[in-house]
Amino acid sequence: MPELPEVETVKRGLAPTMEGAMVQRIELRRPDLRFPLPRDFVARLTGRLIVGLARRAKYLLIDLDDGTTVISHLGMSGSFRIEEGEESDQPGEFHHARSKDKKHDHVIFHLQRPYGRGVARVIYNDPRRFGYMDLAFRNELDVYPAFRDLGPEPVGNALDAAYLAARFAGKQQPLKMALLDQKVIAGLGNIYVCEALWRSHLSPKRAVATLVTATGRPKKELEALVEAIRAVIVDAIAAGGSSLRDHIQADGTLGYFQHSFSVYDREGDSCRTPGCGGTVERMVQGGRSSFYCRRCQK
Repeated sequence: MPELPEVETVKRGLAPTMEGAMVQRIELRRPDLRFPLPRDFVARLTGRLIVGLARRAKYLLIDLDDGTTVISHLGMSGSFRIEEGEESDQPGEFHHARSKDKKHDHVIFHLQRPYGRGVARVIYNDPRRFGYMDLAFRNELDVYPAFRDLGPEPVGNALDAAYLAARFAGKQQPLKMALLDQKVIAGLGNIYVCEALWRSHLSPKRAVATLVTATGRPKKELEALVEAIRAVIVDAIAAGGSSLRDHIQADGTLGYFQHSFSVYDREGDSCRTPGCGGTVERMVQGGRSSFYCRRCQK
């Protein structure tokens, strides 16, 4: 499933085409994705101006000039493709390649761009149809079911060691599972949890309470974890941003942060921690693969 850095990269890739454009028409190739599309989806978007793109956790948000927001989740295999005439660009780089098979094109935004830049098509493609789109008013997003219980973003001032100490105190939950809980941190997914735990030398099996003092204050290990979370997300977003600026991965299949993975999907490889000498192992926690080095992650 695309994680926060991939969705942020998609947002940045779509913004130059979509922001400021007018929706000439919406073409629906089917009435549903993972869930049925809103019945008034076409009527509410047609003729509207796109005033901005945003992201919350792993959701792409498309803001319209009447206060409506299109909420889009990419699911397992969803992606957007930009077409201008015969040219095609697919913003966002993923650990697994995204489809460009047109039989899986389900929603097409036909756009009139400002300043005489002509027309463009933004196409949502999703072979497995686990993604979805919905509509809500921007001023009501805090109570939208998918958002109302979300924790803070992994980058930003709301996430700090004191916050996590308050959430972890007295709990024996494994650290990996706690970090995947979207009510604790919004948008932090499996790949980047594995990477952050490796960077901070913490075991995914470690009980979260062991990172908190008896008085409820964060230990230095927890402070290091917060810094590692921030760093790995920033690095991943920067990798995606570089590829978009260069336009060298327009087919959506090359490059991106997977070339920088230190532990994720590297079972059996030597640990990259200098002087460690351990081996990356894989185990399953809560139905998800955890990759770690038992020698340096305690």
